[in-house]
Amino acid sequence: MPLYEYLCQGPRHRFEVLRPMGKAEEPAVCPHCGAAGRRVLSVFASFSRSAGGDVEPVSGGGGCACASGGSCACSMN
Repeated sequence: MPLYEYLCQGPRHRFEVLRPMGKAEEPAVCPHCGAAGRRVLSVFASFSRSAGGDVEPVSGGGGCACASGGSCACSMN
C-alpha cells in the first residue's frame, strides 16, 4: 500500500497516510488537529548498491527541470 503525504487545512501540519491508490485523492484527517488534509506532492530520492558495492541513484539524474533550462512548478524560476 502506498504512503501519501498530506497538508491539513487548519494549522498546516504535514502528515503521511498509508492508503489504497483508489483513495489517494480523498481528504485525510490530520492526526495532530483533526482538520481535513489534502494530498501534496512528495519528493524523494531512491538509491541502491551496485555490484561493486557503490551507492548509486536508482534513476538517472532527476532534480528540477528549472536547473536545466526547463520549466516546472517548483517556483525556482
